[in-house]
Amino acid sequence: MGISVNGIDIDDADIAQELPHHQQAGNPLKQAVHELVLRRLLLDEAQRLRLQADGHDALVEALFEQEVRVPPADDAACRTFYAQRPQLFRSGALVEARHILFQVTPEAPLELLRTTAQAVLDAIKLAPERFAELAAQYSNCPSGALGGNLGQLSPGQSVPEFDALLFRLEAGALAGHLLETRFGYHIVQVLRRVEGQAIAYEAVQAQIADRLSRAAWQRAVHQYLHMLVGRADIAGIELEGTASPLVQ
Repeated sequence: MGISVNGIDIDDADIAQELPHHQQAGNPLKQAVHELVLRRLLLDEAQRLRLQADGHDALVEALFEQEVRVPPADDAACRTFYAQRPQLFRSGALVEARHILFQVTPEAPLELLRTTAQAVLDAIKLAPERFAELAAQYSNCPSGALGGNLGQLSPGQSVPEFDALLFRLEAGALAGHLLETRFGYHIVQVLRRVEGQAIAYEAVQAQIADRLSRAAWQRAVHQYLHMLVGRADIAGIELEGTASPLVQ
């Protein structure tokens, strides 16, 4: 494919070996190439810094440990997170919800997919009783056969952005906009809510601190990768971002 990083070629054999690890990505080939480029950048940087470790994965970990550091989340940040997201910290909270998924795939033009999803959402706003019918017709989720019904969900069962929307909507409410996740575009409606009991801040402080620290670390790693990409000699590919399983 004519791709090189700092003068080192990434050939088709490398890509073929990496590709099976990314079959769940929206574009497996693109993700595999990005992963190889980023790994090469990190290994080159570790070599430049003369780091020592047993194996490539350990070398990347040693590089991150030395070069990417973030302070632990303090009590004020944790309390703010807790206060702003009370729906995440309730024991026994449940929602019964349904959705229509417009799945993003390499074959689906993104703009057409979004336009179609918006048109279906507009139709449901005009005729809410059509939700189940349109879910059966359009949804790329197996729940479409059930009118989009996902059953009862508790906090943490869905991807974060879906979870946050579910536990923000009132019972019977249809989200007024499309929700975008890594799976695609969703039309979301909450049918029923069970509020549960609030969990005391002290019981979840450690959990919140860990979540905030991991998020801060991931942001720092992405910034570090952007820096490496910016100063590297990369030929044959243009990196659109630095999202990578390396830093999940």
